[in-house]
Amino acid sequence: MNIKEAIISGKTSLGIELGSTRIKAVLVDSTNTPIAQGSHTWENELKDGIWTYSLDSIHGGIRSCYASLVADIKEKYDVVPEVFGSIGVSAMMHGYMAFDESWTLLTPFRTWRNTITGEAAEELTELFDFPIPQRWSIAHLYQSILESQEHLKDIKHLTTLAGYIHYRLTGENVLGVGEASGMFPIDSNTLTYNGTMAEKFDERASEKGFDKKLLALLPSVLSAGENAGTLTEDGAAFLDESGILRSGIPTCPPEGDAGTGMTATNSISPATGNVSAGTSVFAMVVLEKPLSKAYGEIDVVTTPTGEAVAMVHCNNCTSELNAWVNIFREFSALTGNDISDGELYNALFSIAMKGDKDCGKLLAYNYLSGEHVTGFDEGRPMLVRTPDSNFTLANLMRTELYTALGALKTGLDILLKKENVRVASITGHGGFFKTENVGQSILAAAVNAPVSVMTTAGEGGAWGMAILASYMINKDKDEKLCDYLNKKVFANAEIKTLSPDKADTEGFEEFMKRYTKGLAIERAAVENL
Repeated sequence: MNIKEAIISGKTSLGIELGSTRIKAVLVDSTNTPIAQGSHTWENELKDGIWTYSLDSIHGGIRSCYASLVADIKEKYDVVPEVFGSIGVSAMMHGYMAFDESWTLLTPFRTWRNTITGEAAEELTELFDFPIPQRWSIAHLYQSILESQEHLKDIKHLTTLAGYIHYRLTGENVLGVGEASGMFPIDSNTLTYNGTMAEKFDERASEKGFDKKLLALLPSVLSAGENAGTLTEDGAAFLDESGILRSGIPTCPPEGDAGTGMTATNSISPATGNVSAGTSVFAMVVLEKPLSKAYGEIDVVTTPTGEAVAMVHCNNCTSELNAWVNIFREFSALTGNDISDGELYNALFSIAMKGDKDCGKLLAYNYLSGEHVTGFDEGRPMLVRTPDSNFTLANLMRTELYTALGALKTGLDILLKKENVRVASITGHGGFFKTENVGQSILAAAVNAPVSVMTTAGEGGAWGMAILASYMINKDKDEKLCDYLNKKVFANAEIKTLSPDKADTEGFEEFMKRYTKGLAIERAAVENL
């Protein structure tokens, strides 16, 4: 069967992921090979002190992305799809979307990027003896309770962005277990919300005047491979404004970008890990045993099949790096040189590798927003140098690459140096790794371990979501996700692995000494600028 016939007959799976700066759709055939893509660029906005995306931008963005996918299919195969074999939706994890009984949004969507729940996160971490980060949905709910926010009297449903889109498509209020683990802690035995912790929360919330039961507010939890409903007529019309898409398509559990990243890098087995580096950066390591204690810098979430994962999530990664690239883009245009984005990034990333291993004593912070790993509710991007710093273009770019991973390394050092967590393999994916060898080498130096990048790394989380959708309909009976990935997705994958360079590792450690000491400068900037 050729690709056109597969599209016509619905022998395909569609994955859609709503990322921080781009909504992306990837269509795969029955071999999980990408055959078409669509995308829509968007940005969050800071409104009344809240990082958010409006419902209009969410609705319009996913429709635009789907239309882009259809256009790509039409151009490549001269056919417009009416049906798919399965659909899966993913989005940036965490955050807060609160709805009333009729699913009317009660307060603007609060994204993962907000650092406004410090009091709640600290109190819940102590209550559960389990790390509750500020961006988790339960932290947002409890902070609302502490502040007696008006919308709580009408709240009936609490979900994530992925859960909301899935509900619009299917009418089913469910989440995949990995996504659910970023709302509230998961019981590893039952693979649903931790009932003991839920009872503790209800008791504490009741003392604050909130009398609704937590578990009644949260979506149901499903594991990868389970059916999560079918596309309704309203859902088809919501996604495809042309009216061509048919209803009845099976859907898989909606997952977060962490789960799709693990899937897209084949990092769901114990002792495997991955680093996703783009607008934000996070590292996931599947644990072989529980951590010895709770750390505020470390989240404990799950894979799409429920295995415990230690996660270091940082709000800031490439935004400041991109800002510097834009400066050089402006300079290039000023001099009359027409250079493509790809050429510009490759040139600047490549020159960074010629810089001093310790960045020539330069220091930078990429904190456009707060960074909980290092204890900041707000951020101030900055570049700092001393009179004897070696201020060159190579060192500037190397510094911006190092600092993109600075907060991440702070958290990973807890896992690797304090907890002695074993990591057999780390796979990098995201825009940070697009220039060959550069981001990969920098990450290897940061973690002092080999780092792999797959040729499919650029496909990202939307591809991972398409794989999860495909797994639901194409798996053999009782076939585990890890076996499906090894046999049917990555068996012939092209993988390039780089071992850390000793001098690079030592240089990164020297940079981190300055980074840690210099946090006082960042603190002063936040307090005074």
